[in-house]
Amino acid sequence: MKRLHVVLMFTVFSFSTAAAWASAMGSSARGVIPSEVQQVITVDYRTLKNSSTAMALKDQVLPPSLKEFEASLKGVGIDPEKDVDQLTFASYRHGKEGVKVIGVAQGSFSSKAFLKKAKLNKTKPIKYRDTDIYPMSGGMQMTFLDENSLLFGDGGAVKGALDARDGYATALDSNSQVTDMIGSVESGTVWSVLDQQGTQNMLLSALGDAGKLADFDTIKKHVLGSRYAMNFTNGVNFDMDVVTSDSVTAATLSSLVKAGVLYRKMTATPIEKVALESVSVNSDSSNLQMHFKADDKQFQSLMHSDLFAAVSK
Repeated sequence: MKRLHVVLMFTVFSFSTAAAWASAMGSSARGVIPSEVQQVITVDYRTLKNSSTAMALKDQVLPPSLKEFEASLKGVGIDPEKDVDQLTFASYRHGKEGVKVIGVAQGSFSSKAFLKKAKLNKTKPIKYRDTDIYPMSGGMQMTFLDENSLLFGDGGAVKGALDARDGYATALDSNSQVTDMIGSVESGTVWSVLDQQGTQNMLLSALGDAGKLADFDTIKKHVLGSRYAMNFTNGVNFDMDVVTSDSVTAATLSSLVKAGVLYRKMTATPIEKVALESVSVNSDSSNLQMHFKADDKQFQSLMHSDLFAAVSK
C-alpha cells in the first residue's frame, strides 16, 4: 500500500468499503454528532438489498466495526437486514479519549417493544441526566432518540453524543466545513464525508513514499476535506472530490494520481486494466475529482482480483 501506483484504487475502495450504501442523513442522527466529527457514513439497507453487487461487496469487505455493530443490534432483538432502514456512523475526536465512534439506527423497530422486553428480562438502564442508557453485547450501550431511532456505541461515545444533542457540547451544525460537504453529497444513493485531518492522513497513506517528500508537507496543508457519492442503479458509479484551498493544489494532486494510474496499468491484469480504463481524474477549480464507472459484471470480477484484495484491506 505504500506505493504511488495504487493511490487511486486505494482511495476509491478504501472509502467505498468502509461501508456505504446510503441516502440523506436523518435529523435524529445529525443532532447527536459532535462538531469534532472526523467522518460520517450512512448505510441505506433498503437500497443495499436491491443490488446484488452492493450485497456482494458488503459480504466480501464488511469492516469489523460494522460487523460488531450489526451483532450488537441483533443482541437486542433488532435484525439490521429486516428492521433497519438507515444506519449512520460517525467518528469524532473526544479529547484525551481519542477517536470515538457512534451509530444511529433508524427503522421499523419500536422503542416500546424493546422497553417491554428489557423489563421482562430485568435489564436495568443507567441514567445520564434524563436519558436511560441500556447495555448491549460487546460492551456497547444504547439509548432511544425517538420511537424509531436508537443511538449506540461504547459508553464514552454515547455520552459524548448526548452531550452534543443536549447542548453541553458543540454539535455538527457548528462545523461549517463538514456540513457544507454533506450538503453537496447527501442526496446521492451513497455518500460519505471525511474532515481535513482525516483526508490528509488518507492521502499520506495512499501516496506512501511519495508522501514523504518535503513538497507533500506543503501540499497537504491545503487539503481541506473529501466527499464521495456512489450508487448501484446501473452498475457501479463512484464520484469523489478532494476539496483543497486552491487550484494549484488540486492540479498537483491530480497529476500525482494520474501518474499512479498510468504506472499501475503497466503491470495490471486484464480485468484490472479494464477497471483502470474506467477511471477518470481531473481538477476543477480547487477540487481534485475522481470518477469510476463499471457494469455489475466488471465490478464483481474486479472484486476477485489481486488489486482489489490489496486496496480493500
